[in-house]
Amino acid sequence: MAQLLIVYHSRTGGSRQMAEAAADAAREEAETVLKPADQAGPEDLLRADGFLFCAPENLAAISGVMKDFFDRCYYPVLGRIEGRPYAQMVCAGSDGENATRQIARIATGWRLKEVQPPLIICTHAQSPAEILAEKHILADQLEQCREIGAAMAAGLSLRVF
Repeated sequence: MAQLLIVYHSRTGGSRQMAEAAADAAREEAETVLKPADQAGPEDLLRADGFLFCAPENLAAISGVMKDFFDRCYYPVLGRIEGRPYAQMVCAGSDGENATRQIARIATGWRLKEVQPPLIICTHAQSPAEILAEKHILADQLEQCREIGAAMAAGLSLRVF
């Protein structure tokens, strides 16, 4: 059975909700491993057939914990996961574009194959209090996350990627 690895980081709950929604949908079609970025490592990437990366955007960049995951894993898997499919989701307060560019650049270095455009969920958190508050992703936005998880799992299961 194909394995989808979903790696995420979340400090205020938004990215976690997104990753969990994607994982719930993906489990219907493929073995799905959901791992926080601080617990995921090179061995997880090597075992997986495809990836879904989910991170918050902090200060116009991916969160530090997610960046640490990529830093720890980049060289140990370089040249060993080429051609595997990936998609990404970003939880942002206003934009999210730079975070998606960072993840895409790392994936390009690994020679991964982007199989879906990035999904950016915007929470519109702008004040310090809103930014630090627990996030609640809307049902229709979580449905978009489920669709990405289901599509990734189906593609892996059917070997179309």
